[in-house]
Amino acid sequence: MPKNSKVTQREQSHEHVTESVADLLAHEEPLDYKSSSLNVGGAAGKKVPQIEVPENDGRPAWNSKLQYILAQVGFSVGLGNVWRFPYLCQKNGGGAYLVPYFILLLIIGIPLFFLELAVGQKIRRGSIGVWNYVCPRLGGIGMSSLMVCGFVGLYYNVIIGWSIFYFFQSFQYPLPWSDCPIRKNGTLAIVEPECDKSSATTYFWYRQTLNTTSTIAESGGLNIKMTLSLLVAWIIVCLAVIKGIASSGKVMYFSSLFPYVVLFCFLVRGLMLKGSVDGIAHMFTPKLEKMLEPQVWREAATQVFFALGLGFGGVIAFSSYNKIDNNCHFDAVLVSVINFLTSILATLVVFAVLGFKANIMNEKCVVENAEKILGYLNSNVLSHDLIPPHVNFSHLTTSDYAEMYGVIKTVKEDSFPQLGLEPCVLEDELNKAVQGTGLAFIAFTEAMTHFPASPFWSVMFFFMLINLGLGSMIGTMTGITTPVLDAYKVQKELFTVCCCIIAFLCGLLFVQRSGNYFVTMFDDYSAGLPLTVVVILENLSVAWIYGTKRFMQDLEDMLGFRPYIIYFYLWKYVSPLCLIVLISATVIEMAISPPGYNAWVEELAQERFQSYPPWALAMCFALIVVAMLPLPVVFIARHFNLMSDGSNKLSVSYHKSMMKDISNLEEQDEARFILGGKPGEAPSSGPARKPFLTSGGNKPMDSLSPNICYGTSYQNAKGHTPDSSIQIY
Repeated sequence: MPKNSKVTQREQSHEHVTESVADLLAHEEPLDYKSSSLNVGGAAGKKVPQIEVPENDGRPAWNSKLQYILAQVGFSVGLGNVWRFPYLCQKNGGGAYLVPYFILLLIIGIPLFFLELAVGQKIRRGSIGVWNYVCPRLGGIGMSSLMVCGFVGLYYNVIIGWSIFYFFQSFQYPLPWSDCPIRKNGTLAIVEPECDKSSATTYFWYRQTLNTTSTIAESGGLNIKMTLSLLVAWIIVCLAVIKGIASSGKVMYFSSLFPYVVLFCFLVRGLMLKGSVDGIAHMFTPKLEKMLEPQVWREAATQVFFALGLGFGGVIAFSSYNKIDNNCHFDAVLVSVINFLTSILATLVVFAVLGFKANIMNEKCVVENAEKILGYLNSNVLSHDLIPPHVNFSHLTTSDYAEMYGVIKTVKEDSFPQLGLEPCVLEDELNKAVQGTGLAFIAFTEAMTHFPASPFWSVMFFFMLINLGLGSMIGTMTGITTPVLDAYKVQKELFTVCCCIIAFLCGLLFVQRSGNYFVTMFDDYSAGLPLTVVVILENLSVAWIYGTKRFMQDLEDMLGFRPYIIYFYLWKYVSPLCLIVLISATVIEMAISPPGYNAWVEELAQERFQSYPPWALAMCFALIVVAMLPLPVVFIARHFNLMSDGSNKLSVSYHKSMMKDISNLEEQDEARFILGGKPGEAPSSGPARKPFLTSGGNKPMDSLSPNICYGTSYQNAKGHTPDSSIQIY
């Protein structure tokens, strides 16, 4: 080692070392690597080609920041914003529900979304690679994410298939679900009994679309129409993701923006409909007492959790194609706010249309019951004296009927139930909570049959659902393909096509006549609990194993500014605590709620709750176990060194950032001297803590959070703080 080396000077003078590794390397005089006597490749002075890392590490990148933001928005804004959020608003206190939702978005949603964006952008790998580097023993996090993405993708694309079927059925007038079909029996024509007992839209959904069986145990064979629709859905998804972000990024320009065009068109059209204001007023009327119920907060937390796509791996995968210095904090806040505002916009649209539908149904109720009253008057069951003099049956208003109904109920108190009259209160219609497929394929379609130019609006609505679903499916598929393509050198196009073919074949389970019940099963059990466990382990691995302070320093190096200190406490304490409470509440809810599904009973023409048979119950719990199985398996395998920790698969960009700061071999040797004890001795590769000498003497200062996961770290070598360590692979 040269005599002017600062390390050598301190060794000879026996002075206490007060600088950190970063200080020593920063002040060391640079030497020419090519002429250094430490060059093992040849004699001193002989020029040897220097290893160059290309500026482009070969990883695909987004064409623009807008394309990336649209991809994240398309993934996070999905069908749940349209048919789940409005239902939760209606169920949990209207406008009062927005308060717990917004609070939980701030303390859980944005911090954890920011965390996933940051680790993906820093490490530039998919979910499996990211968590292998942060903590190899918890590498099963990425594998569990991939499993959940697979389960969700299987049934989510079935919903897109249903939307495709309705989309093509909308190109006719009148719409096929406008009226009940007529059954001819010789010369006698009667309305289809199943439709007559329910409604035209309900009959079209359960009988003509799904042709559903009465129980999950009755397969009924494949539904050919739905099978073809599912095939079309998988072809569309495959074409969208076959080239990775090169193809999906372009698709996002349309699939992410078109739903907003449709929602604004529906909002404008809805506000011009009679009764739309009643629906919006009903939605935003706060029931403040609901805010005190724990169930409301649990459902708000769950919705925040799934609305942003946390734990699926899609967020990390999309972020991994960013530049290392991209401002992911701004992205996290922007996408979260857009997601929240989209939910509000969708809720306005849904309740404007449902308010119109409620008025239509209420007027229909008034007409039907007025005819009953006229019949009772003509048969002298009721006296004409009971009818207020200003009531005109040919132009009967809802207020006139309410007054007449009140008088008859008061006078005929004893015999009133036998009359079979209904109150026809608008509030009762508005309180009929509908969610999921019941909202999209029954309630909303029924409302659109009363629109002028109804086929146009139906086409627009279902095309919007297809695009919303496609954006989420692209993120889900990216969460599957990116980790695998990072880990294995396989042809992207071939692997994507194989995934889609396998998924289509597995998806045949959902296009049986009983397939709708399996969709419900997968929706209830394959994602909820496993994803919550995945996200809390993500949070703990960064905040408690890797170290929140070290992570904050990494973010400062990456972003050029230090994130707000509030994130430190949210990541370390608040978010883990909230997630533990959420997991506990989810487990309790699953324990006390009987596992079952709503089956459509053809004879009764209505839904009836049924418990799962034993084999289906076993399938439910198998979904949970299989999704979480990689977590303990990987932990045990790596604890006993039965599988590689993945540390030899660092991305080129990672090596690049390390090499920029360790510019010559002498500096590398000095780093080994300081960490190892003598020149040429490499630091221990085990999980030993890296000592830094304090200015007070020989007492070493430990790193802020000891890394029990083999010392694996994804931070850059530049800007080292006392709790950072140099890792050379």
